[in-house]
Amino acid sequence: MILRTVKWMLGIAVVLVAASLAYYQYLVFSFDTEALPANHGKFNTQLFLGENAKQPLIVGLGGAEGGNAWTGDYWSDQRERFLSQGYGFLALGYFGMEGISRELDRIPLDGVMRTILETATNPMIDSDCIILIGGSKGAELSLALASNYPQVKAVVAIVPGSAIFAANTIALNTPSFTLRGESLAFVPVPWSAAPALIKGDLRGAWIEMLKDEEAVENASISVEAINGPIFFLSAMKDEYWPSTEMSEVMMDRLQSKQFPHYFEHIAIDGYHASPLEHFDLVEKFLEDQVIGASQSSCAR
Repeated sequence: MILRTVKWMLGIAVVLVAASLAYYQYLVFSFDTEALPANHGKFNTQLFLGENAKQPLIVGLGGAEGGNAWTGDYWSDQRERFLSQGYGFLALGYFGMEGISRELDRIPLDGVMRTILETATNPMIDSDCIILIGGSKGAELSLALASNYPQVKAVVAIVPGSAIFAANTIALNTPSFTLRGESLAFVPVPWSAAPALIKGDLRGAWIEMLKDEEAVENASISVEAINGPIFFLSAMKDEYWPSTEMSEVMMDRLQSKQFPHYFEHIAIDGYHASPLEHFDLVEKFLEDQVIGASQSSCAR
């Protein structure tokens, strides 16, 4: 009797798993990869200014949590620190808010950059000194922007990815970002990543994605094209994705390409959010290698 019950339960489990996989396949194949999301190309911005003239502009880009993180109370103290140090600060939300794209799906780099440059026309901003600070997917975005637009003069990439990855949609079959209306090459999510995703093991899923060496090569961000210094701040125990390993990949790439600007990687012994407790390192990088460096266009 017990054996029969166990077999019956296993049979039900197999049917449920098969049905779930079939439904997911239906979602993937029925996902419209041609139609752009509602409010595509719209962004949420809030500019914070100090009293000085010609303020270098820091642009804050949040991660996969969506919204406009840098406008919130959590970041108010750090925003004020930047203002007290003479920077202007632009908080830019690119998905996950009313009036802009609901999902992180095919966000146009050119639209983001256009928004930044429009903000930089403010007479209190030094338009020759645009600095990007991004965390997680926001770091991926920051590096992708800077590698395509020389107007960006420095990048702080916190727990970054080294390539363009899939959009955060149910189908996972479009890129996170586009450029001039064209989808960027991205690292696909293989079926072998499904068990890790089902368990909520995001790091494990990313490790599966990174096994596709050809796709990773095609989707890798050309960090050597960035027009200024780069600071990577990663987490050695990152539970979301291997940010330390991907930062090292980019460091090696910069070294091999004889990158002419300063670049540095500091790995924090902690988890995905741990580097957020080390903004003193970010401030030091900006002071020493951006506004304090005589060869920098941001030099005061």
